[in-house]
Amino acid sequence: MTPQELVVRMLPPFGGWLALAALALPGGSPLRGAAVALFLAAGPGAAMVRVCAPALGERPAEGPVERRDPDFARHSDLLERLMLVLFVSIGAVMLVATVLIATHSFSAQRVLLTLTLLTTVAAFCPQLRASPPPRTTPRTPKGSAQ
Repeated sequence: MTPQELVVRMLPPFGGWLALAALALPGGSPLRGAAVALFLAAGPGAAMVRVCAPALGERPAEGPVERRDPDFARHSDLLERLMLVLFVSIGAVMLVATVLIATHSFSAQRVLLTLTLLTTVAAFCPQLRASPPPRTTPRTPKGSAQ
């Protein structure tokens, strides 16, 4: 792993720890709100989508029949990942908040701390391997004579 890969891998957890540190700022501080909102919107999802990146990149996007944009597949894959980061982050926030509400221990600090810890664990997880290519040899149907 190169130092650049390590820095990119550790950005989401760093954002979470930075958001936790921002809680020390006064309650109405725009910097506090921006740090927390940015982490909650993208941090957990970025770490989790990175784990699944090889599997996501296995099948490129298929463009329309008439190709007007030569970079359609690259732009489409980038948009797919950005939307996955956003929606996985929102889903993780909702899931953690729901669990904490159900256990009667909900607070904003606990949600942020839990998500930061989950993001840190996800950043240390190895990436999933892409599935092997499909078989090229046809299978014989069950019951056929060959």
